[in-house]
This record gives sequence, structure tokens and C-alpha cells, in this order.
Amino acid sequence: MHDMTLAEALGELAALEDPKMRAANEKRGDDHGINLSRMRAVAKKIKTDQPLAQELWSTGETAARLLALLICRPRDFTADELDAMLRETRPPKVNDWFVNYVAKKTPLAEEMRLRWFDDPDPTVAAASWSLTSVRVAKDPDGLDLPHLLDLIERNMKDAAPRPQWSMNETLATIGIHHPSLRARALEIGERLQVLADYPTAPGCTSPFAPIWITEIVRRREG
Repeated sequence: MHDMTLAEALGELAALEDPKMRAANEKRGDDHGINLSRMRAVAKKIKTDQPLAQELWSTGETAARLLALLICRPRDFTADELDAMLRETRPPKVNDWFVNYVAKKTPLAEEMRLRWFDDPDPTVAAASWSLTSVRVAKDPDGLDLPHLLDLIERNMKDAAPRPQWSMNETLATIGIHHPSLRARALEIGERLQVLADYPTAPGCTSPFAPIWITEIVRRREG
């Protein structure tokens, strides 16, 4: 099979467009109308294709960008390309997939984490906190965890929604993976009450850090 062209890939996406799905997605800020499992099927057909991924990304269209994130090769992006892409990930699903499928998978993850850490753009700062959570869980050596807790304690309450969510994830990750800091993480979560009233579906764990930490620790140690 020949490599799929940009026009063919956009044609496949257009054929999947569903007005009802678009209406539901747009309520969440995602301006596309495609069932994501169908989009994944298109990506599976294409496999990995970095040149096509870059063409899809440069259309600026949400559906095309989501497909690009599924077929790209994260290690092929330069630091400046990653930085530019992140700054354009306004729709929530594009942001989520970029952080999870590209930023967390690139060999430049630590370089980007540091580069993005104090960025004034909340989307950029949030990505840094997401990468920090990965390090807290998998590779904490060299991280100043008490200092991270200081920053969360000082800044999380008034942070914009994206960095607030990511800081909260780091808070919970510290509490779950580092027993010596668990009491402090729980205390910060209780005092700040960030996401305490977040609606949580039955069977799911609340993102409120004290509940999240306690539940995961119970499961791991149970």
C-alpha cells in the first residue's frame, strides 16, 4: 500500500464527521465531530508517518491534529517544534494527547519540563507539571520534592484550570509514591480544597488529592 497523502487522510477524516458527535465535543471545547476509536482505526491503517503527521498538524484543524498526534514519531521533533506545538494546543483533547503521546514520549521530556516550568502561558506551565508527575513517580532522583510541595502549596489554589489540574496531579503523585511526604501532601490537599467538589462518576476515584492519595495507597498496600 502506498503512503497516504494529506488529501487522502483529510478525506478519511471528513467521511467520519458526525454532527451529533461534533455538538457533544464542542461543549467540551473540542471542535471536531469524530468518534475517537474510529480515528484510531485510521491511524492504525496509516501506521507511523512523521512527514504526514507534520502536514496534518500544519492544517491547524483539530481532527487533523489529533490524527497527527497518533501517527507521529515523538523523537523526531526538535525542542523548538515541541514548544511551538504545545503553545497551539488550545482544544482540550489536542492538549491531552500532545502531553501524553508526544511530550511524555520524547527523549527531550526532561529538557522540555525545565524549559516550560515557569512559563506564563498556563497551557505550557501545565505540561511541565504533567512531566513533573511522571518524574515523581518513575525517576524522582534529583527532584527537590519538598520544594515542589512548597510551590503547590503557594500557587495551586489560584492557578488557571490546566496548571491547577496538573499541580494537583503532582501533589497526589508525591503523596502516593513518597510515604515520608504523604502526611504533608494530605494536609496541603485538605487545606486548599482544590477539586474537592469535582463531580466523580461511580466507580471512579475523585481527583481531590486527599481522597485520591488515600484510595490508591489503600489499593497498593491492601
